[in-house]
Amino acid sequence: MTMPKLTRKLIETLEPRAADYSVRDTEVIGLGVRVRPSGTKTFILTYRLGGQLRKLTLGRADEGYSLDEARDRAREKLQDVRGGVDPQVEKVAERNALTVNAMIDHYLTDGPALKPNKKESSWETNRILFDCHVRPLLGRRLARDLTRLDIAKFQLDVAQGKTARNIKTGHRKRSKVTGGKRVAALSVVTLGAAYEFAILTDQLKVNPTKGVERFQTIRRERYLSDREVAAISEALAQFETEEPKHAVMADAVRLLILTGCRKSEILSLKWDSVDWEVGCLRLPESKTGAKTVPLADAAAELLRRRWDESRPPEPSRGHNSGEAPEGLERSPFVLPALKGNGHFVGLPNLWTKVKARADAILRQKASEAGKDPRDVRSMLNVRLHDLRHSFASFAIADGASLFMVGKVLGHKQARTTEIYAHLSDDPLKQVANRAAARLSAAMQF
Repeated sequence: MTMPKLTRKLIETLEPRAADYSVRDTEVIGLGVRVRPSGTKTFILTYRLGGQLRKLTLGRADEGYSLDEARDRAREKLQDVRGGVDPQVEKVAERNALTVNAMIDHYLTDGPALKPNKKESSWETNRILFDCHVRPLLGRRLARDLTRLDIAKFQLDVAQGKTARNIKTGHRKRSKVTGGKRVAALSVVTLGAAYEFAILTDQLKVNPTKGVERFQTIRRERYLSDREVAAISEALAQFETEEPKHAVMADAVRLLILTGCRKSEILSLKWDSVDWEVGCLRLPESKTGAKTVPLADAAAELLRRRWDESRPPEPSRGHNSGEAPEGLERSPFVLPALKGNGHFVGLPNLWTKVKARADAILRQKASEAGKDPRDVRSMLNVRLHDLRHSFASFAIADGASLFMVGKVLGHKQARTTEIYAHLSDDPLKQVANRAAARLSAAMQF
């Protein structure tokens, strides 16, 4: 019996029956159209490999998949069969291919095993970048299919705010996700780390983030002057007078100014990290690992005051034990929480008020001195981290070397301290000015 030639018109006329049936193509051996009782029509390829008869679904014949496309794809698959490759196995592998989301999940779950020295806070930063920027734009893509151009476009999309949104994080709590060049560049670096992990664990072979030029971001450094530090000190004293509970906040800011430590290092500081004899802080953890911070006399004096003020009250009469009553033990934290047993956590919000008060103080003093308050540099853009930068700038202005400043701040790499290199010109300029002034005076006979 001669089979009719398979055409688009013939396919359209095929009617469903009580059971599946197929109509074979006469042009490409093994190609056919399967018709199900539901009326669904699908191109299939029947082939033999290793003596076994197998079937491969190519695509729907009733959803725009043309007969010519089906024939071309069937010829490609038959060529693979002749080469000993099973198209069915390839299809399963394709279905199970690693998506970017799956790659990220593997990295966040198993990555810590290969990076035991990476801090938990760094992993949390990675997770936020993945969830807020990478997953929304690339999560469903196959990791192996991404190209350098895809990564470059991703970086541009994040920088232009395509992932920016306002999300709900809890009861009456929302978080604003923003883009920008810095976040975009960090997202590319973080995604690259996930690719490197996948390559190291034999899941992928290529990292498409390599070779992608990342946005260069300008560091926003702010250095305080003597007058600005004095204004902050006055603002802190005012807050303490108005509300005694702000003493913890005030001492936190003072310690940041006097030690050059990071915010997290000071807020989580415990008494057992204070070496009174040597005069230093022995921090078990920091951004760069365990480190020792030398204590200036002013910082040590502040800590001794806090130690004395945190001493539990004497037990009342009738109290048999020599220990403080339950609930009145000394907190292990130098800066204890106002409520609960942890450390103080409300500094960022209060800092906004402190710098606003300091800004007002500076403008008032300028006005009293007959100057225009509008010429005063605003304090509203000063970050807590700028107190650390200012510690370095004051040290360098007094003649300290970049090497010594880096040691005090706990920098592991010299290039980290190099951001303060331009400040070292100031003391040199002062020397030049003093020498030139004497020479100039000598030349005036």
